Amino acid sequence: MPASPLATKRFVFSLVTGWIVLVLVQVFFLSFYFGFQMKVVIVDSVLSNFLLLLASLLILNITRYYLPSTYQYTSVIASCLLITGLWLFVSNTFLKIFLGDNEAYASFLRTSLVVRAGVAFLVLTIVTIAAILWYNWLEKQKVEQRRTDADRLSREAELFKLRQQLQPHFLFNSLNSINALIGLNPQQARKMVQQLSDFLRGTLKKEESQLISLTEEINYLNLYLEIEKVRFGNRLITSITMEEQTREMKLPTLLLQPVVENAIKFGLYDTIGETLIKIECVTDQGDLCIMVSNPFDPETSLPKTGTGFGLSSIKRRLYLLYARNDLLTTKTKDNIYYTIVKIPQQHE
Repeated sequence: MPASPLATKRFVFSLVTGWIVLVLVQVFFLSFYFGFQMKVVIVDSVLSNFLLLLASLLILNITRYYLPSTYQYTSVIASCLLITGLWLFVSNTFLKIFLGDNEAYASFLRTSLVVRAGVAFLVLTIVTIAAILWYNWLEKQKVEQRRTDADRLSREAELFKLRQQLQPHFLFNSLNSINALIGLNPQQARKMVQQLSDFLRGTLKKEESQLISLTEEINYLNLYLEIEKVRFGNRLITSITMEEQTREMKLPTLLLQPVVENAIKFGLYDTIGETLIKIECVTDQGDLCIMVSNPFDPETSLPKTGTGFGLSSIKRRLYLLYARNDLLTTKTKDNIYYTIVKIPQQHE
């Protein structure tokens, strides 16, 4: 059931103000133009307009439960005529009871029926149209809110699905590495199991928050890199640099791990020897910009823009959060593959 316009102070104020204006206008005409005594003027003006106010409230309640279309002119006009007739009958009955002994007023009452009915019909029509517009506006607001809620829930569900899809991809690789280490180096295998446990525990905690500071995200990323360093040994070298002003900038939780995982995949799988993975965090026009770079061998590996599930899911996630498709870009230069992620910040 839609909320009544009477729940808003502005509408009540407008209704009461309109009623007072009608009373004052009627007082003016009855006293100064027709010359009736003040008793007659006050009784007629207050009583007839009070009943008109009640008729207006009746219309507001009718349209609250039954809302005709603004284009259903016939039903709107018929309703206004019916309520106008009811108002005319009730108001005339009471006025005759209170002022029927005044012959001059009784004659005036008979001759002014058409004018009274016309004014009442006009007022009630305005109230009806205002009520229809009000309830239609409320309904549109509710529809828009439902659509917004549905879109938000859909985005949240897709974001959750994307995060859940990323975890098994990394987990399978780690478990395979642990399995290989158990026979060769049990101590390293135990270390990797502990690191994997800490990493997954952090993942569960961070799922609760949408945005975290860059410092928190880098701390989480370091847990992941420690696991990868157990897998790849001295071959994996990492460098993380942050401008001081970027440390408290916000970004979506668990965003960097799949980006760095993609860099490790292209940087270590198809090259030999030590490989440097660089993560640089800077500001760009007040927003956070993170660039991850890795070398690649153009003869054995040719990265493509947006290659792999990891980067495509990150791009999709950024679009869902910020409604922009330009926040993740890739490029190659001098056998170095660059992944650039830009995170918009809320500026006051």
